[in-house]
Amino acid sequence: MLDIRFIRENKEAVKKNCQLRNIRCDIDRFLGLDEKRRKYLTDIAFMNREKSKLNMKLMMEPTEKEEIIKKGKEIKREAEKLENKFDEIEREYRSLLIKIPNMSHPDAPVGKDDSENKEIERYGEPPKFTFTPKGHEELMKDLDLVDFERGAKVAGTKFYFLKNEAVFLEQALVNYALDMCLKEGFTPFVTPDLAKDEILEGIGFAPRGKETQVYSVENTDLSLIGTAEITMGGYHAGEIIDEEKLPLKYVALSHCFRTEAGSYGRHSAGLFRVHQFAKVEMFAYTLPEKSEEMHKFFKDMEVKIFEGLGIPFRVVDICTGDLGGPAYRKYDLEAWMTSRNDCGEVTSTSDTTDYQARRLNIKVKRADGKKQFLHMLNGTAIATSRALIAIIENCQQADGSVVIPEILRQRMPGNMEIIKRK
Repeated sequence: MLDIRFIRENKEAVKKNCQLRNIRCDIDRFLGLDEKRRKYLTDIAFMNREKSKLNMKLMMEPTEKEEIIKKGKEIKREAEKLENKFDEIEREYRSLLIKIPNMSHPDAPVGKDDSENKEIERYGEPPKFTFTPKGHEELMKDLDLVDFERGAKVAGTKFYFLKNEAVFLEQALVNYALDMCLKEGFTPFVTPDLAKDEILEGIGFAPRGKETQVYSVENTDLSLIGTAEITMGGYHAGEIIDEEKLPLKYVALSHCFRTEAGSYGRHSAGLFRVHQFAKVEMFAYTLPEKSEEMHKFFKDMEVKIFEGLGIPFRVVDICTGDLGGPAYRKYDLEAWMTSRNDCGEVTSTSDTTDYQARRLNIKVKRADGKKQFLHMLNGTAIATSRALIAIIENCQQADGSVVIPEILRQRMPGNMEIIKRK
């Protein structure tokens, strides 16, 4: 969340930023509540001081016990009224505060939606097939690599079984991404698949309610995670980290669960939008003055990983209307996909500055002893389902077989080079 003092002092800039990010939030209402909230806090503090004075007086002048107790009860009733009113204001105040998005990087493209994202880099060219290419769904069914029908029978639509060589190809992708990150000094993790709702809220997810994209566990305060950004962001919640220990670079493997409500268009078919997949996620805690440098490093890591796979892709700078809540700036990698005859998102990296750290109360202790909120960043190394789409569609052959990218072959059984029909 944003610093309340920043919102008070930059009201018009915050309003404008909400407009640019397509996020509806009544800043005037919020600041009105903020003013009332502060007044109630002052009044409650005054009542508490009065109660303390009466307690002291009771000890010093026991002969006036009846009168002091009577006065004490009056103050207690008045204090309870104030506290009840404060609690009402506090609930609305908090609900509005967490909806106010992060500020936007001055260089982020201004636009209303993903159609106005800006391409900034391009790598490789779409393959020129001498045959009519197929989409990954058809190819994988023909090669007996996936079973969507039985996935739906067992768990519902948008769930699936990977089979045969696809199982090893997914594991090869995971190990490839982990290896690449290990070479760059990341500490590897496997995270829980569940997190407390307070951690999800701290990262910027809505774990409950109509608009949630999260699966919640009934009668608990737990939800299934949609990304290891949640668990790795919560890893240091409530902690103060010494300056000399930063940056902390983590790479985490997890399952990801998303309801993907409303995502059933033509471009969401097959593996593109599913309810469960595996992902290798990069995460960093940095000094505030180093976060833009780390963000570029994350973007370059994603580029390096997909260049190694030999997949054509582009990098886009995400426009304000597509940034969501926590990101200050975001880059996506979009790989060429024959099923779309266009590019589709395969990775994303965001600099959230101190927005998440403020919610989760994570600070850095400077060498001079001062404490401040640090910056947090996340980036996809590999989301296996979408990486599989890119590989299978771009590496397909005229006979329906799929050539495995060279860099993955050493991680496949028998150094497998091609997936053929059974």
